[in-house]
Amino acid sequence: MLQRRAMIDAWRTLRGIVRSLRIYYGDGERRAAMDLLNRHFIKPGDLVFDIGAHVGDRIAAFRRLDARVVAVEPQPALIRTLKLLYGRDRAVTIEPFAVASHPGTIEIKLNLDNPTISTASDALLQAARDAPQWAGQAWTRSIAVPAVTLDALIDRHGTPAFIKIDVEGLEAEVLAGLSHAVPALSFEFTTILPKVSEQCIARCAALGYARYNAMLGERHVLIHQDWLSAAEIALWVSSLPLEANSGDIYAMQGSGISNQGSSRYNTTPDT
Repeated sequence: MLQRRAMIDAWRTLRGIVRSLRIYYGDGERRAAMDLLNRHFIKPGDLVFDIGAHVGDRIAAFRRLDARVVAVEPQPALIRTLKLLYGRDRAVTIEPFAVASHPGTIEIKLNLDNPTISTASDALLQAARDAPQWAGQAWTRSIAVPAVTLDALIDRHGTPAFIKIDVEGLEAEVLAGLSHAVPALSFEFTTILPKVSEQCIARCAALGYARYNAMLGERHVLIHQDWLSAAEIALWVSSLPLEANSGDIYAMQGSGISNQGSSRYNTTPDT
């Protein structure tokens, strides 16, 4: 009985990974927009941290810009996927960890049908129960995984030019483990967890980041023509309708860059 259950779980996970691979690797327009945006933060030879690498589409984007990538992902099935895709690329280092505010062990709740939204955030699980755009999502298994901090990763690999953080509700915990600002970073936000967004912005401000912008969904186009202050981006994200669902906030040292277009909402929870 246990063996049959394990086989069913493995099949559901594989099916979910294949679905994500199709979504994230199958859109040429999305790839082009991603590359255009990333070029503002990354130049050839730069070191980039991909925190919450999932199925690795951001690794592919960073490598198209000839960046070196440290990809951090704690889920065993996704680690195997990343090794299949990038294990022979000497410019990609795959770290099989979670990232948190302190080193140790954390529990991840697995979404077998949609592994890219597995989470260590109890707050996300609670909020998702009452959110229409998250209807049908279920986290039915859990695993304990080792966790490291951003500071530890920097000690091990060097200071990156850019850090991308997408960890399904644990973004504030990740940023709490960073002691010094790197040139630029991004973190995912979800409208069902407004407090996490507030905490992330406050942490970035405390680290000295002066300019902020954002994208919604998977558009990879900056929303704001002019870069905003911490207070302004916090006001903007707090004013979003619940249906906006998710996006990424970018934080930079310096004066920021110009944007390339306008916003559209992506209301699906496959973030």
